[in-house]
Amino acid sequence: MNLPPPAIKPVVVEECAPYREPPIHPLSAVLLVVVDNLWNLAEWVVVDWVITIPLSFLSVFIPCYLIQRHLRRDKPGRAAAIAVLLAVLAAVPTSITGTPAGLAVLAWSGLSRLFRPKPRVLP
Repeated sequence: MNLPPPAIKPVVVEECAPYREPPIHPLSAVLLVVVDNLWNLAEWVVVDWVITIPLSFLSVFIPCYLIQRHLRRDKPGRAAAIAVLLAVLAAVPTSITGTPAGLAVLAWSGLSRLFRPKPRVLP
């Protein structure tokens, strides 16, 4: 008995760019901006730097670690590394929001997605 060979259907594989989420959760970036501007008074009062620099570091590090760890679901080492980076930026006794470093962090966090115009649906 000679059976015909089974019909082979071609498999079409679409190649598309992998979706990559930004490494920094947007809430962590917002926290950095808020705390950085909250402690901005320390820029003028040099005597208080002994208190405000460690407090600003801790007030960004702890929440950012928790945000990255639980909301972003990063591994502990990665969450700690991102939290340290943001906390060090917040501990610098000058506002970084208007600097290239601050803008890079905000862009890296994907905050620009919040301000994009929504696509219009045509009737």
